[in-house]
Amino acid sequence: MGRKLTGKVVIATHNPGKLAEMRELLAPHGVTAISAGELNLPEPEETGKTFLENARIKAAAAAEATQLPALADDSGLTVDALGGEPGIYSARWAGPDKDFARAMRVIDEKLKLAGANDPSKRRGAFVAALSVVWPDGFAESVEGRVEGTLVWPPRGTKGFGYDPMFLPDGHERTFGEMSSEEKHGLPPRGKGLSHRARAFLKLSEIVLV
Repeated sequence: MGRKLTGKVVIATHNPGKLAEMRELLAPHGVTAISAGELNLPEPEETGKTFLENARIKAAAAAEATQLPALADDSGLTVDALGGEPGIYSARWAGPDKDFARAMRVIDEKLKLAGANDPSKRRGAFVAALSVVWPDGFAESVEGRVEGTLVWPPRGTKGFGYDPMFLPDGHERTFGEMSSEEKHGLPPRGKGLSHRARAFLKLSEIVLV
């Protein structure tokens, strides 16, 4: 039987978009969330080679610094025609100023250079790894993903990151056109559509009461 997450947890992120999503997901479970950004914690160097490794690194650093359980997300966009890029470097492609409009243009330009103009050649997936680490080093980690097509031009102003260019399979609107409830609302209110919601559903079965 896994260890349960109760009380207060540190969300190991400085990204307000991710923090808002995680707070919404945790709220029904009575878990109070505070972010690494709000605590002015330094961001650890992400030396992992996978989403899971980087999520664990971030959660472990926050747990050690605060002596509280810490939850970290490492997520990104993988594009088939680009050999899985940007992958774990998804945030870095936006640069230090977090210019995701530019990052989306780069992806579209690279796809066009690769001859990926037809939707069938513009396949990709959002991947999210979630890791909870307790101060004693005990950890639980899971991964979720959602497949889709990369559209151009981007559509919608909701969400964050690459959401406006990602059209999830089976839908006619991009993540950027969906409300937060549509994107990551959990059953029975929503369908748990997003990669982060899917990972959270897995994690909740392990660590949430």
